Amino acid sequence: VQLQASGGGLVQPGGSLRLSCAASEINLNFWTIGWFRQAPGKEREGLSCISSRDRSTHYADSVKGRFTISRDNSKKRVYLQMNSLEPEDTAVYYCYISPPDQWGQGTLVTVSS
Repeated sequence: VQLQASGGGLVQPGGSLRLSCAASEINLNFWTIGWFRQAPGKEREGLSCISSRDRSTHYADSVKGRFTISRDNSKKRVYLQMNSLEPEDTAVYYCYISPPDQWGQGTLVTVSS
């Protein structure tokens, strides 16, 4: 399984970014897939996921209403649309599948003026 996140970069507060995760060698239908982030000196934070059981979506309170997760099974990609970004959103973002938890390289998001 390979998971590769991309789409990070530098954005001003209030701006938007769309992260993409390419998943190879798996069928997304059989996995819960989601995003987490880790900022320097902070614990890993789960952000959002799509359940394999009922396709329901879940969000952490810190991003609810600002971030939207989606997926395209045909392209084996999962997306995280991030709006109204804040400096506190600065972190390396990773996509993961579960269970068990597996993730690949992350992408850095920096929110700064």
